[in-house]
Amino acid sequence: MTAEVTDWLAGHYAELTGALLGIIYILLSVRQKVLTWAFGIATSVVYAWVFYTSRFYAGMGLQIYYVAVSIYGWSYWMSGKQKGKPGELPVRSSDRTTAVYGMLLAAGSFTLLYLLLSLKTDSPVPFMDALTTALSIAATWLLARKILENWLIWILTNLLCIGLYAYQNLWPTVVLFIVYEALAVYGYFRWKRSMQVQV
Repeated sequence: MTAEVTDWLAGHYAELTGALLGIIYILLSVRQKVLTWAFGIATSVVYAWVFYTSRFYAGMGLQIYYVAVSIYGWSYWMSGKQKGKPGELPVRSSDRTTAVYGMLLAAGSFTLLYLLLSLKTDSPVPFMDALTTALSIAATWLLARKILENWLIWILTNLLCIGLYAYQNLWPTVVLFIVYEALAVYGYFRWKRSMQVQV
């Protein structure tokens, strides 16, 4: 039994490392800590490899996007561009323009990714891979801008990812996304309370 556990851990070390880093990343983002973006970069590098070896090509490409948006989010949160003090960017709700940009970003990303995955790769699940990736692109952009509704998109995306990764037998990642789901719900209500305090 011990040998089987050791073999399993050895075969899944990258996925387990990514899961641990990912949990730290979400905990920090729920608490609105700028350090979240450093852990976001580390998580993305590890998961780029995990998704490449699992043939989730859109998921792998998403990790590259996450690195870029983590750099942007880090800079944006540090600048405190809104009414707050430097480094204390306040949470805000989405306005109509931001919502439209988010929907266009998700729809455009989904269309391009689905066509690419279904026509040019051997992805076993091109529709779901493209959908979860497109939603994640929009949600991360909103998170980087400290928009409350990013958590609502994450709640939907995490549910879809739990099913998708279970289908591919990525069980440590399934556990990670169950934790992500609980933290997304918690994050939504915590950020909403922080908005009320800001007023």
